[in-house]
Amino acid sequence: MKRSAATIALTALAPVSWGTTYAVTTEFLPPDRPLFTALTRALPAGLLLLAVTRVLPKGAWWWKAPVLGALNIGAFFPLLFVSAYRLPGGMAAAVGSVQPLFVVGLSALLLSRRPAARTLVTGAVAALGVSLVVLQGTGALDATGVLAAVASTASMAAGTVLTKRWGRPDGVGPLTLTGWQLTAGGLLIAPVAFLAEGAPPALDARAVGGYVYLALANTAVAYWLWFRGIGRLRATQVSFLGPLSPLTAAVVGWAALGQSLTPVQVAGMALAFGATLAGQLGGGAGRRGSGRSFRFPERNRRKASVDLEGHSLRR
Repeated sequence: MKRSAATIALTALAPVSWGTTYAVTTEFLPPDRPLFTALTRALPAGLLLLAVTRVLPKGAWWWKAPVLGALNIGAFFPLLFVSAYRLPGGMAAAVGSVQPLFVVGLSALLLSRRPAARTLVTGAVAALGVSLVVLQGTGALDATGVLAAVASTASMAAGTVLTKRWGRPDGVGPLTLTGWQLTAGGLLIAPVAFLAEGAPPALDARAVGGYVYLALANTAVAYWLWFRGIGRLRATQVSFLGPLSPLTAAVVGWAALGQSLTPVQVAGMALAFGATLAGQLGGGAGRRGSGRSFRFPERNRRKASVDLEGHSLRR
């Protein structure tokens, strides 16, 4: 139980770190360069991890790694930034908070997990709580922004579930898999970024510091903790940690940027945080598809040789 709690706490550091992205972007980075920012978050971190681990994919992993890299990084990052730039008042974060519900549905299809009523209710409460925190002001919603927000949420949810289903190959650790996916995702973003935004902008020391933070702490370390958590926890447990990201963004905005929090927002934070805690109960990290089952496709190949070999990576 203590090991499970420690795993949850370490995994939670990833969305907490991602919650600082908005403040770093607005205070340190050049404006209006979302794709370049996505690229600098992914590719340098991925190449660094490849240099550290010195392990390349083998066999089927040459296509599995790009698939997960596309879902978790290459598609998710640009879609997330597009939605953030086109939607008002945190609507992108509100849409993203329904990710646990996407994960529940995909887990039923791909992991044969029947959703419990409590899980569905908890996911709805988490989405409501985040909505109360981030939905400020009114205005017409941009259809492209809404579609991008939904697509980014679905992409991340699919990456989480496929990571859980595919597991990892023998002898390959979480750090290596993180490097594969960040590199694949970054290579996918690169041509789009240069075609859409042109040459990289001029950077001062402040911007360089911001990009270094995003690439190392906010991406390399955070995604390693996130992918590690997916391997040891249930997919729904991991997804219920997601609301910590917009909650952290709200707290950072209040504490560091002088943004105010209304009583309704505080109530929403309490709801979302309570739902996050509730999402960790009732299974821990040990049963059916969590904990040690991370290497499921490799260790149980005799039982599951029918199809699992074609489905075996991690987020």
